[in-house]
Amino acid sequence: MLAAYHHAAVELRKARTVAVCGHVRPDGDAIGSVLALTLALRDAGIRAVPTLADADADPPSVYKFLPGFALYTHAAELETPDVFVSLDTPNLDRLGAAAELAQAAKTLLVLDHHPDAKPFGVVNVLDPTSAATGSMVWRLLKPLDIEPTPEVAFNCYVALITDTGRFQFSNTTPSALRDAAEMLEAGADPAEAAREAYQSRTRESLALEATAVSRIEVVNDGQVALSVVRDEDFERLGALPEDAQYLVDAVRNIGGVEAVVLSRIWGDEVRVNLRAKGGFDVGSIARHFGGGGHKAAAGFTWAGTYDDMLSALLPKLPGGEGE
Repeated sequence: MLAAYHHAAVELRKARTVAVCGHVRPDGDAIGSVLALTLALRDAGIRAVPTLADADADPPSVYKFLPGFALYTHAAELETPDVFVSLDTPNLDRLGAAAELAQAAKTLLVLDHHPDAKPFGVVNVLDPTSAATGSMVWRLLKPLDIEPTPEVAFNCYVALITDTGRFQFSNTTPSALRDAAEMLEAGADPAEAAREAYQSRTRESLALEATAVSRIEVVNDGQVALSVVRDEDFERLGALPEDAQYLVDAVRNIGGVEAVVLSRIWGDEVRVNLRAKGGFDVGSIARHFGGGGHKAAAGFTWAGTYDDMLSALLPKLPGGEGE
């Protein structure tokens, strides 16, 4: 693994221009790791730009507090870079609108921690034992010979706390906590991170959460909790797409269940978020339906009705007849 990090550092040090991108519909780990690496490379005198896998969307405004957020540029506006860095993205398809730019770059560099990640780059740093891609970026700084600023450390820390659920999920390893300690020593403010990431929500997002909580059902002999939000909920409440990011965690709070399903009906498709509270592997279930993710957190998109999705999914979850 050290050799892979060193190889990545060599390629980045040779580059004049770098584009850095996370997966479509980026979460805190994707946004935080992209901005951390972008700022670190800029500190080293390398022209780096954060870009988006979504062609017709801006980065989620809930992360506008992160240093470097204003630097985001859509892939269609960028010239072909020397190096394209794909972060927190397990396969080329998840780069969405940025995939063409990634393939056109002289070097495609991949850093990812998903267990189903594919080595689709020229240089691939794949570490499923890492709690977050933000931690992988943090470890890349040493072979890059870059001293992290408080801004870089803060972005990495937010990436780490969002992917570990504030250090509540099963991916909270001793290594993750050591990374967090180093980030704090470099200047990341944990109180600010918690306040901005979790305590600065809009009224609309809380109203959307209340809607999701009011619809919780417990099924599969008490082993699965599920809820759903629909297009019209967003319109009625004035909520934005990014306001849905914490809904699955609200459903996950219910006790006594082994798995959680939060569905979002969006046009003609259903976007399904899965969480496990015990040892059940929701990542394998998501991959069965063409999605992906981790053992405790995963998701997939269903092209069909919500009822048909539940009929196919619930038998495969704890307490289901197909378990």
